[in-house]
Amino acid sequence: IVIRDEALNNYVKGVLCKSVGDDRCNSVRIYILRVPLFNASMSPNGTMRVFSGLLLRATSEAELGAVLGHEFGHFEQRHTLERFKAARKSTDMLSWAAVLTSMAGTRQAYDNFDSLQISVYGGLARFGRDQEREADLLGLGYLNSGRLRPHSASRVWRNLILEAEASAASRGLRKPNFQGISFFASHPPDGERVNYLYALSAPDGEGREDGAERYIQTMRPWLPQFLDDQIALNDFGASEFLINRLGENGWSADLWRARGDLFRSRGHPRDLMNAAEYYGKAVALDSDLAVAHRGLGLSLIKTGRMSEGRNALEKYLQIKPDAQDASMIKLTISSLGDNK
Repeated sequence: IVIRDEALNNYVKGVLCKSVGDDRCNSVRIYILRVPLFNASMSPNGTMRVFSGLLLRATSEAELGAVLGHEFGHFEQRHTLERFKAARKSTDMLSWAAVLTSMAGTRQAYDNFDSLQISVYGGLARFGRDQEREADLLGLGYLNSGRLRPHSASRVWRNLILEAEASAASRGLRKPNFQGISFFASHPPDGERVNYLYALSAPDGEGREDGAERYIQTMRPWLPQFLDDQIALNDFGASEFLINRLGENGWSADLWRARGDLFRSRGHPRDLMNAAEYYGKAVALDSDLAVAHRGLGLSLIKTGRMSEGRNALEKYLQIKPDAQDASMIKLTISSLGDNK
């Protein structure tokens, strides 16, 4: 799952250097992983893992830099080691408490031990939340003193809130609470992070560049793969939100194709009609986009437009005769017979 593309790795490393400074970033080794989730992490040995889902969701170098700076803050403050030490001390204490509880053997002793466990694990969770807040402020501090727009750090979490709301709405679920703190939560609530990151951003930072154009151009070749992975998560609301947000910068053939795939994967009758429309817009922008012709053909056939569907599938095979699914597509075409 490691993406070894040299240009992409150098670009992400460059964004980290812009965020935390050239004197700091050389101690980091970055690994980009093909995992369609919003996440990045860093280990005490200087290795940073950046998920492709983060690259899909960030909209600028400043947003990516805010997350990378946050992770570097964990590294610089040795948070992982401190968390390990805290967990070790806490579990050692619980082990001895378990021994003493078993020696006492009373109901009260066992009740006290249960309460102690809850208190210890809750304390570890709070310790983790405090570390996350510290890393947030360190990452923001790098941006405040750097070249990129610091207010983008708040925007990262605002976008995640909007995505979560879209996901919940599509599933018919209640709107999440972005201010409440769960007792065992390992991170501060997203709403809290939006507020304090915005409030503490340097006032003169709004006028700085965010590197959005460079970021969009660099990620464009990777969008089809990243979007395919996102759609495979089967989260219609979140995927539609991300595709529509990317479309704000202009709808490309790849984005229309991805939107067609999203609606065709859900498969409601109306979805298939919409999918055919989106695939049609994709091939209108790029007549050589083979996967769009394939999706168009399959969607049209599902909606009863056999002749048009056959033509689209034949175009797909014409563009990509060595496709892995060529035999299946040929079988689909032959099964249509003379249907119109």
